Amino acid sequence: MQSALPHEVPSGPPAGLSAGLPDPAVLASLANAFFSALPGQRPSTGDVSGIAAALPAALPITAPLTSEIGNPAPAGSPLAGPGGTGTGVPGAALPQGQVAGSNLLPSAPTHVLSLGNRAPALLPHAAAQNGLPDNVVTVAPALDPRFGGAALGVPQGHGAQRPSAGGAAPAAPDSSAPFYFLRDAGQPASSAASPELTVPVWNEVSAQSLGLPAADQPLAEQRFPYDRPPTNHPGQSSGAVPGATAAPAEARSGSHYFLNLGEPSHGAAHTPDRTGGSGVPHAGLSAHPPFDVNAIRRDFPILQERVNGRQLVWFDNAATTHKPQAVIDRLAYFYAHENSNIHRAAHALAGRATDAYEAARSKVQRFIGASSPEEIIFVRGTTEAINLIAKTWGVKNVGEGDEIIVSHLEHHANIVPWQQLAAQTGAKLRVIPVDDSGQVLLDEYRRLLNDRTKIVSVTQVSNALGTVVPVKEIVELAHRAGAKALVDGAQSVSHMRVDVQALDADFFVFSGHKVFGPTGIGVVYGKRAILEDMPPWQGGGNMIADVTFERTVFQPPPNRFEAGTGNIADAVGLGAAIDYVQRVGIENIARYEHDLLAYATSVLQPVPGVRLIGTARDKASVLSFVLKGYETEEVGHALNEEGIAVRSGHHCAQPILRRFGVEATVRPSLAFYNTCDEVDALVSVVRRLSSRR
Repeated sequence: MQSALPHEVPSGPPAGLSAGLPDPAVLASLANAFFSALPGQRPSTGDVSGIAAALPAALPITAPLTSEIGNPAPAGSPLAGPGGTGTGVPGAALPQGQVAGSNLLPSAPTHVLSLGNRAPALLPHAAAQNGLPDNVVTVAPALDPRFGGAALGVPQGHGAQRPSAGGAAPAAPDSSAPFYFLRDAGQPASSAASPELTVPVWNEVSAQSLGLPAADQPLAEQRFPYDRPPTNHPGQSSGAVPGATAAPAEARSGSHYFLNLGEPSHGAAHTPDRTGGSGVPHAGLSAHPPFDVNAIRRDFPILQERVNGRQLVWFDNAATTHKPQAVIDRLAYFYAHENSNIHRAAHALAGRATDAYEAARSKVQRFIGASSPEEIIFVRGTTEAINLIAKTWGVKNVGEGDEIIVSHLEHHANIVPWQQLAAQTGAKLRVIPVDDSGQVLLDEYRRLLNDRTKIVSVTQVSNALGTVVPVKEIVELAHRAGAKALVDGAQSVSHMRVDVQALDADFFVFSGHKVFGPTGIGVVYGKRAILEDMPPWQGGGNMIADVTFERTVFQPPPNRFEAGTGNIADAVGLGAAIDYVQRVGIENIARYEHDLLAYATSVLQPVPGVRLIGTARDKASVLSFVLKGYETEEVGHALNEEGIAVRSGHHCAQPILRRFGVEATVRPSLAFYNTCDEVDALVSVVRRLSSRR
């Protein structure tokens, strides 16, 4: 029996659940059968037949059991991924002819062994984001989600670019890509080829200012545009795309860039759908480019976790973001097939590791629009990045009586290193003030600039308030005064397009774990001429060209600043994260997150006792608030009881919170895998707390 496509909603729980939980004895026999075969070998014929007999009764699997249990790919093959029969290599396509749902077979013994502990979670608890029982969505696809929506039958949609003035439809998607979100054919990945992101604005926080219905309107009329129930058109399945938005009448005329179900694509190549039809696959009728948040969520295995009996809601993205399966698999593949030190050996694995590491450097270069890979330095994170600049360029160029400018919005990591430099050199630290909305005051900044200003270091997005700072203007004014400019992009790179050449920043820094990559890896971008004039920070291997006991000759950038063995694997993982973000499309992410932030603001702001901290016109996906009558830790604890993770505290940004008269806030921070329903769950808890005091 073939497994159902996502739009074929089952009427009850998955097969096998209605009869009760799996028998532990059966699970034990399955585990023994799996462990009896060494990696890369098949179990014996008797084991296979035993598993074939026991498995359908023990597990909710609808796909037929194949004749080979385990990993059918030979050892060393690119198909021998760390999780089983998947590729394990980001960008590798799902084999043609794969039946949707057939990836539900356990691909390693650990999946079977974990079922006993997970058994209580197999029963339905609530409706998932697309209306299915949560165990259908979060248990079955979780066995191998690395292919996102492709392996689960999610239709592919066209790219996110609007047609040219001539009205040509978008090109057909690349069928080799393993994800449902695709760039237009021929669209390069470099930031230079993408239009500059226009940051949406609003004057004050209210439902009306966000283009949403008033707070007193019925909840059904306040829904997030991505979550509205679909309106069926002739020939359209009632559940073809969960969460699809109805198209306006003028859209159905074919005059807009999105395609309509059952209508031919004008000027676009026809792409067969998964059922053998000749029509263009349907990805949802919407005023936005195709974006399926449920398919995105399937790529992040940790979102299937349960906390206090509830499915995890992760609203702590400003602290760290979660990792897609592609990143997890890339890290495992590196350690399984490429692990070696780099730059210093002639053997094969050293070559593989060096290639992977330097490829990641090139991916970062293209992602932020740098002119060459040599302008990219790998460090541990944004904190180390700013310290490197302060203790190399700063020590050499800042002296007594000179001035360093930061803004009131800064994270401690962009305050303390400059304080230390000022104390060491006798320089002064000056601060750009902010207005009552949390936006920097450019007129006051102009007054601070003078011929003693050596460097201006500002965040692009505030981690505490979400304010989007006008860094382009700040950099330009710094250069007019003869100063250098550093932009802290830790909170911006995952939310908006960054082009360091367009910004003309002298330095740009960010952390990998804030952009869906691993922890312990970060980036310093510096203009090549500036880096070449900077002394090294640390001494040791890799950063030297020649050493005698009398003198040392240093390598040119970036090696000069990467002493010792670097974080090779996590640099490669960061490259995989950038690949993933670029497949989704950073403009798609920015658009979705803006709409989600607008919705969240409109439903949280009217709650009695809620005070939003930070209401600037330009904001990214951060909501800071306090609730009258409650300590922030109390609110955070109440949310955690419902499985909702937020940050409660000062967020390493005490000066800006004190500017607003508070020592701490509750900070939900959003990412592109969050949903309107998750926002509703958070607001429901806050409303309940509000009603008690």
